[in-house]
Amino acid sequence: MEELWTLPSPAAAAMLRSICEHLLADADSFADAFAESTAMAQAHGNAALLADASLLAEDRELLRADTVHWLTSNIQHPGRRVDPYVGPRSEAYIADLVSRGITPDYVAGWRAAMSIAWRRWLEVCVARCSDPALLVEVLDVSAHSLMQYALDSVAVLREVNLAASMGNADAQTLAMLQLIVGGAPMTQSVAEERLGYRLGRRHIAVILWTDAPDHDGALDRAVAALRTAARAGAMLVARASVASRWIWLSGPDAPDRHQIEKAVSGAGVVRAALGKPGEGLEAFRSSHQDALATHVMLTRLESNRRFTVYGDVELIDSLTKDRAGAQRFVAKALGPLATADATLREAMLTYVQCGFNSTRAAAQLYLHRNTVERRVSRANELSIIKVEDNPTHVAAALLVLDLAPDLVDAAQTHLRFP
Repeated sequence: MEELWTLPSPAAAAMLRSICEHLLADADSFADAFAESTAMAQAHGNAALLADASLLAEDRELLRADTVHWLTSNIQHPGRRVDPYVGPRSEAYIADLVSRGITPDYVAGWRAAMSIAWRRWLEVCVARCSDPALLVEVLDVSAHSLMQYALDSVAVLREVNLAASMGNADAQTLAMLQLIVGGAPMTQSVAEERLGYRLGRRHIAVILWTDAPDHDGALDRAVAALRTAARAGAMLVARASVASRWIWLSGPDAPDRHQIEKAVSGAGVVRAALGKPGEGLEAFRSSHQDALATHVMLTRLESNRRFTVYGDVELIDSLTKDRAGAQRFVAKALGPLATADATLREAMLTYVQCGFNSTRAAAQLYLHRNTVERRVSRANELSIIKVEDNPTHVAAALLVLDLAPDLVDAAQTHLRFP
């Protein structure tokens, strides 16, 4: 690409290369520093983007790829204009957005990213460059390169978005689903006609996803297994993104949660979130919203659980809307128990769930009653809040850790809160 500014001197080029190598070694944290604000800015007026954990994860990964691309280019050719790269993965992501009727504000996204990235860039440049004249040259050249990269990237993304809009055949179906689950006023008969799916019966919504978009074959296998499990029941499937599928199962013969878990478990890397079942159009909406909330919660907590039902974690979702707040809650409630042997927490949670009956808890855990009582006693010694004083808080904190065992670390659990 043509150069629009004076190339750096050898000294400035060497300094640029050194700074980029330093940042490249920690590209994940560099990109994470502005990923959330970028997504929020891009999603202005597009709430569906923020509600879908698969899309947000892919957006974050592509932002990291952009960061690595610019840093790598400046290591190879310091201070030159960097040609944006939009590969197959970026094109697939944009196609997914188009099919969902989501039009990101690329300008706002890049503006948000640049404001944070530039401050981080300044901090590193000032820390590593003690020569004032050299620092001015490095900042001048890098400012040109970064700003031009942003402008060129926005232009390319708009072109890819336009091409995807012209060639997407599934956009109407997904747009209709977005309207329905979003609560847009619509008669049941109109919605049924557009979707080819009966809404006036019992539904359960499922979201299938993988943590890597190149595993779409596993998603297809999971969908096929669900079709087999559904038997005579109806099934509606929508390709929400390259890494996720939205599914509704309905009818008297629709599979229950255990059949669904069995079907999905054979698909390897596929994960699943289930909403609460219910009747009619409202259940079609609410069950899907439950499944979406479950997916977002698992992503927020960095949980690796493969199969999750919203009804089992609804309380945890409410408690962990703020990750830092959830960490404080668990540390304040459990203290050292939060990082103790997992068998102690399991025994205590089962004991509470069994109505403080050690015999029932022992039967559920396949342990001797004395073993359960010893573990419960030891767990209560470690816990800051004692189970007899506030069993609700203890159980809630244990449930959070059951979902995300690594939420807190040993240093946090020994803090004391007023």
